[in-house]
Amino acid sequence: MNPTEPVPAPPVDLFGLVRETIADVLGTTPDVIVESTDLRAEYGIDSLEMMSIGAQLERTLGVQISVEDLMRADTVGEAVTLLAERRAGRS
Repeated sequence: MNPTEPVPAPPVDLFGLVRETIADVLGTTPDVIVESTDLRAEYGIDSLEMMSIGAQLERTLGVQISVEDLMRADTVGEAVTLLAERRAGRS
């Protein structure tokens, strides 16, 4: 390895990061958040809570995502897919 080459960053456990962020905002434990979790139906999440989750994820991942986009995701798994696409540069 050439010492001037940047060392690639380790891959992010995107689902784990999203779980931890949601659990932090909702005051629960990450293990209760699964891919099929519907935050609106199961936790009554509102737009302010979603803004908090989105802001934390934007800072951590370095991507922009609107609350509206996150609110359109019906499940946590769909939100993770959306964030993965944003990280890959696709909208």
